[in-house]
Amino acid sequence: MKRRIITTADGSKTIHLEEWNEQYHSKHGAIQEAYHVFIKNGLALFKKRDIHILEIGFGTGLNALITLLEAGNYLLNVHYTGVEAYPVVSEEWQALNYISELKAETLKPHFKKMHECPWGKEVLISDYFSFQKQHKKFAAVADENLFDLIYFDAFGARVQPELWTETIFVKMFKAMKPKGVLVTYSAKGSVRRAMQSAGFLVERLPGPPGKREMLRATKPR
Repeated sequence: MKRRIITTADGSKTIHLEEWNEQYHSKHGAIQEAYHVFIKNGLALFKKRDIHILEIGFGTGLNALITLLEAGNYLLNVHYTGVEAYPVVSEEWQALNYISELKAETLKPHFKKMHECPWGKEVLISDYFSFQKQHKKFAAVADENLFDLIYFDAFGARVQPELWTETIFVKMFKAMKPKGVLVTYSAKGSVRRAMQSAGFLVERLPGPPGKREMLRATKPR
């Protein structure tokens, strides 16, 4: 599938899939979306503790990079797992401008290490951030009672509806600890109902630029 780098409304870049007319991040602002959905409404709920994070759709590595950048502000010791079935290639991630847009030159070698480290092996990115990427489809996630926070950042239900079903969200539910939180940019009614059927308590929240709402799901005790 043909992919090309585009610039989103906030100046940060993302990857556009021409056949699907779909982007890895919002065309209204890749960095803005990541901060709003995954940091403001996800990571910011956790402070001064160890935290295990699962990202469904590692993709460009933007969410992992911003989490690394912000973890120190929240005094977190992060164990981060990124799942990806179709990795971006070196020429693609190197063409992204996240380091300069975030004014985070010191994180350039860390971003490189995330993309170049071996699959399936946990590596230490910083003193407070360990990282593992897993090369597999989302349906293969089989962890239980492990994660405090899930970034659900799959391609949209319009192009990959099979990733937004009750079956997938049951896997997410099982993978989470009690009181764990899942956040996603999606606000579709079908997605909300699939989450509820899987056992989640679901709330609608104001969305990032360009979207009216997003969803946050919590696993009860």
